[in-house]
Amino acid sequence: MLLSTGWFRFFISSAIASSFLVSFAPAEAAPATAIATLKTLPVKTWASHAGYSRDQFGDGWGDIGYCDTRNYILKRDLKNIVMRSGENCIVQSGTLNDPYTGKVINFVRGVKTSLAVQIDHVVSLSNAWSTGAQKLSYATRVQLANDPLDLLAVDGPTNESKSDKDASDWLPRTSYRCAFVARQIAVKKKYRLWVTSDEKAAMARVLATCPAFKLP
Repeated sequence: MLLSTGWFRFFISSAIASSFLVSFAPAEAAPATAIATLKTLPVKTWASHAGYSRDQFGDGWGDIGYCDTRNYILKRDLKNIVMRSGENCIVQSGTLNDPYTGKVINFVRGVKTSLAVQIDHVVSLSNAWSTGAQKLSYATRVQLANDPLDLLAVDGPTNESKSDKDASDWLPRTSYRCAFVARQIAVKKKYRLWVTSDEKAAMARVLATCPAFKLP
């Protein structure tokens, strides 16, 4: 069926307009700098720690796709990975370039060896609880505990030493501090958590050495 002249002109004009809008649509914004985002976080004192337990963030690891969260992060962060025979999820061995210490760790799954590499909550769940997470829904807390943004495969003993300390009490090796603090800020921003004044000051000192560092 032939279009009338009026409809044809409307059709062509609309197509040109659509093309113009697509061609000149603004590009996706670049990630914000960590130091700029830090300035937007609320600053408060610790909330009560009453009621905290690991169970408030779910019963252990959840799943990401077909894989449990621990193995998902191992697959993401380790190199030279060998999977358990017949499995496409369980990591049997691999090599970790530990971001916190700079050590190279040869991971081998086993009762006596698995803990050499642990999965760290960069913002610890205890810290999250006392900086706003207790007001989040249970489902959101489970999401936080299994969010790859808040998780890193790291040296086991170093993770245990870090425990639930914030940036004012614990930092990794100097060359990784900007990335570490930026990740903490990204998690706090995403889940609407706050920082204490000491925590914010420590983060700001780190980021003063890398003011252009972007959020992950």
